Amino acid sequence: MTILNSPTVIGIDVAKAEIVVYREDLKITQAIANHREALGRWLKTLPAQSSIALEATSFYHLDTAELAHGMGFHVYVVDPYRVAHYRESIGLRAKTDPCDARLLARYLTNEQARLRIWSPPPEAYKVLKNLLRKRAALIKARVSIVLSFSNEPCLKDILARQLEVFKESDQAIQKLMREASQAAGITENINRCKAIEGIGELTAIGLATAFMRGHFVSGDAFIAFLGMDLRPKDSGKKHSPRHLSKKGDGELRRLAHNAAMAACRSPAWKPYYEAFLARGLARTQALVILARKLCRVAFALMKNQSEYQPNSRLQGSPAT
Repeated sequence: MTILNSPTVIGIDVAKAEIVVYREDLKITQAIANHREALGRWLKTLPAQSSIALEATSFYHLDTAELAHGMGFHVYVVDPYRVAHYRESIGLRAKTDPCDARLLARYLTNEQARLRIWSPPPEAYKVLKNLLRKRAALIKARVSIVLSFSNEPCLKDILARQLEVFKESDQAIQKLMREASQAAGITENINRCKAIEGIGELTAIGLATAFMRGHFVSGDAFIAFLGMDLRPKDSGKKHSPRHLSKKGDGELRRLAHNAAMAACRSPAWKPYYEAFLARGLARTQALVILARKLCRVAFALMKNQSEYQPNSRLQGSPAT
């Protein structure tokens, strides 16, 4: 006989309007409206200390995750990429919301010991991450408009006005980021990162924001969080080229790459960069290595609360 008040495993497939949940102990699937009132009522029916697995789905999963964490449940936010490959590995043919909910429960049952319990990020972290994403969308739109309008001379004046609006919007977002950074108390970490050749204010804000998210035990953990860790695929005598996992924030990787493009022209980092080119690496590969190095240096400065000590003989470089 099932003991209904014993901790159980729950899988949740999240959508904008509703969540579909599978409860392992009762073997039932049900749909719950995805708003805080309905979610709160449903969570109160679950046994204490239960474990909940749900996919990271834009921001639609956050209400469920935050409420469940606040009620003392063990919450695991799972990467959709992992779930998709797990589905293929066990031979499931169907992909529906109920199937995904059961799949998440099965994944958590088998892999729970290897997963990290989710905890809500600081409010300032969410604000800064959102502002960085909004700015990235703004820059992407700006590039698209410029490419679309540049071949039409009759649109020259319109394009100039649009670019002025983009510039004002960019400045406003950056001002908000500075204010949020100051309120979060990460200004000193931002300044530490900015002292590194090639790293400008936006990249420094991104790195300091990422550092807020967790207690990273090493530079390797920080690099993995950024999605800049390498994935080896070797078998026997075959050694495949390494590729980045790209599991973290793509905008921060873009900023780190831009910082590397600036740093590779500086006296401090140019020899380091050119040494990899001399070994036969492509320019992009050398820039990726340099970007990883810059992020490691930034992490060390923030972790140790120390100041960057560049060689006094070296001159500065343009920052990105």
